[in-house]
Amino acid sequence: MKQLLVALVTASIGAAACSDSPSEPSGGTITPTTFTVPLSPANEVPAIANAEAGATGTATIVLRITRNSGGTATAATADFQINASNFPAGSTITMAHIHPGAAGSEGGIFVDTGLASGQLALANGSGAIARNGISVVPDQAAAIAANPAGYYFNVHSAMNPDGVLRGQLSGGGATVDPGDSTPVPY
Repeated sequence: MKQLLVALVTASIGAAACSDSPSEPSGGTITPTTFTVPLSPANEVPAIANAEAGATGTATIVLRITRNSGGTATAATADFQINASNFPAGSTITMAHIHPGAAGSEGGIFVDTGLASGQLALANGSGAIARNGISVVPDQAAAIAANPAGYYFNVHSAMNPDGVLRGQLSGGGATVDPGDSTPVPY
């Protein structure tokens, strides 16, 4: 009986030694990067000059990139917290995205929050919404993390369908917390 117990304990120790270590979970290392982006109608191209010109906002974006042991991005998700204020009462936010482009330039949709028109109605001119666990193409997430100043976040409204609030992910008051490379088991 003792021999069987010793054999089981030895096998368990051997199996634990062969399993993935805490420093590299089986799926890789997840590194979060947080962007806090002040949003302004003056940053839109062209700048907003109608009734929504006094609007303000902030986007907090947490980008989580899973990288393999070679450092290649293999998966990514993003969480978005969007705050909008100083809009005319009854305004409706219709979309929100990350786009490629330096300040003053425009680019196509790169990462969509999945926000649908009417999900953020600003009955009193202010409101907030969270969109979490949005899937991001790994290469796109890696590109954003490598050069955040080359990307901007903007919010669209019913009155300004091309965009009403915009801010670069880095610079112009934006803050970037590159997180750490501490593995997060999942």
